[in-house]
Amino acid sequence: MPDADEAGFREYVQARMVRLRRIAYLICGDWHLAEDAVSVALAKVYLKWRRATEADNLDAYVRRVLVRSIMDERRRPWRRESPVGFPVTGTVAPADEPEVRLAVRAALAGLPSRRRAVLVLRFYEGLSVEETAAAMGTTSGTVKSQTARALTALREVLPRDFAHITGGPDE
Repeated sequence: MPDADEAGFREYVQARMVRLRRIAYLICGDWHLAEDAVSVALAKVYLKWRRATEADNLDAYVRRVLVRSIMDERRRPWRRESPVGFPVTGTVAPADEPEVRLAVRAALAGLPSRRRAVLVLRFYEGLSVEETAAAMGTTSGTVKSQTARALTALREVLPRDFAHITGGPDE
């Protein structure tokens, strides 16, 4: 990679590293796995940096590589065990109240990774259904159904006074 390309890659990574880590954490629910996923995704992007910079939306390209890296890692046989705990450190939160943050994190941790990914991409990243489908390599219908199922699962787990988060009946 020529020096100018490498400098551009470094600049891009420095500007977006925190956001990429947060996205990965919200999808996989583990800071260590999130770090690994971001590293793997950025290594893949580095190898194809010239092609990546030609994409219409570089952020969407990198996000897609990241989401696919997380999903690929989850499919590996040694990753099929369920975590017993959920880390409470970090700064990503859907609301300012600590009890809301903890409840939502715990609820997200209980979701399958694809549903968690859909919620993160749709509501944290603010992507449209079509953009989320492209990032996950799936159809818009799948994104819609996974979103609906994930929100239903959150409504069942979260207390009724958190309905403003899931769009429940107390909204």
